[in-house]
Amino acid sequence: MTYPRVLCLGEILFDYLADQPGRSLEQVESWTPYPGGAPANVACALVKLGTPAGFIGAVGTDDLGNSLVELLAEVGVDVTGVQRHSTAPTRQVYVVRSDSGDREFAGFGELNNAEFADTHLQAAGIPEVLFENAEFLVLGTLELAYPESRRAIAQAIKLAEQYDLKIVLDINWRPMFWSNIEEAQPLITQLLKKVDFLKLSEEEAQSLFDTTDAGAITYRLDSVEGVIVTAGAAGCNYCISQNEGKIPAFKVDVEDTTGAGDGFVAGFIHQLCHSGIQGLKDAETVKKIITYSSAVGGMVAMKPGAIASQPTAAEVEAFLYLHNSL
Repeated sequence: MTYPRVLCLGEILFDYLADQPGRSLEQVESWTPYPGGAPANVACALVKLGTPAGFIGAVGTDDLGNSLVELLAEVGVDVTGVQRHSTAPTRQVYVVRSDSGDREFAGFGELNNAEFADTHLQAAGIPEVLFENAEFLVLGTLELAYPESRRAIAQAIKLAEQYDLKIVLDINWRPMFWSNIEEAQPLITQLLKKVDFLKLSEEEAQSLFDTTDAGAITYRLDSVEGVIVTAGAAGCNYCISQNEGKIPAFKVDVEDTTGAGDGFVAGFIHQLCHSGIQGLKDAETVKKIITYSSAVGGMVAMKPGAIASQPTAAEVEAFLYLHNSL
């Protein structure tokens, strides 16, 4: 058996994407469902790039849950860590889009945000054997909002520390997932103490650290090996193993930005798996890793759907070759 090198823990769901960009929730006439959920997106993107990955999360025993598990398996994601909840439904999220492709989460339909299966991920059901053979654990913050999945995150971190996995956190701040937003910042602050690599948007950086400078955030945390602050079309800045820099975003025709950040994270981890952590001491290697990550994120934004739009390694190489020759 080939065990995954990367474990992605959290939510998997259906994004119901508005078919009519530029309209409010009430004005949208029809929706198209796309599989999504940040950790699941990262797992799928990694496998498509050629790095074995597994997903740990919970879905319902409904048709939506069945189709998501089937999709993961078809892509090649290890589903050993997927749990099924007998009564709670698989999560659905409605997403409206601007005319330029930027998306905004617009609600969960008629269900309460704490009623979905992903909130019931059980710590006791996480397979320890996956951690014995993995190198990275990828987390977000959405599942911190619910007591059971919060305990599952704590268990995963415990296993990651026991088996010396690097922990990668994408803040992925979504206030609508929290029934009590006051709880969020203290819980996220506690989680940051366990993290090796942190990726966050400019808005998240400003909110949490009152700065968008990756070097300043790295200094503030004092325990991370790297911080990346992304700014969409404006590019990103990073501080990794004391190598700091900024790179512009690739200019692409944006169709839908859903999952672009997850593609960035997958590109970053994929490159870490190939270059090794030791490679991060070299400034030029770090710049190439971030450039590759940016390319993956940009390519995801060129098509609708977070998973359907993900490129293969060969497609990323062709994209980079084309843009480097322009």
